[in-house]
Amino acid sequence: MTKAEVISIISDKTGVDKAVTSITVEAFFQTVKDSLASGEAIYVRGFGSFVNKKRAEKKARNISQKTTVTVPAHFIPSFKPSKEFVEEVKTNVK
Repeated sequence: MTKAEVISIISDKTGVDKAVTSITVEAFFQTVKDSLASGEAIYVRGFGSFVNKKRAEKKARNISQKTTVTVPAHFIPSFKPSKEFVEEVKTNVK
């Protein structure tokens, strides 16, 4: 499903114009990005949490140049679904 399809479905369910729905969805995504970029997690009860996971420093190989490179420790964005969300998907996916 694409973002346009999500906007269309939300617009149909709420009766709100697609342009307004699009602005709202874009604002939500931007808020998630900004919060994670500043190190703040977002918890949505019954849905899940958007958090930063820390990746440890590691050694990697550059195969083309046959050298070892150190990849520094860094954070990556992650989503962890709530138990209710996982159970709903388990029971409804065919």
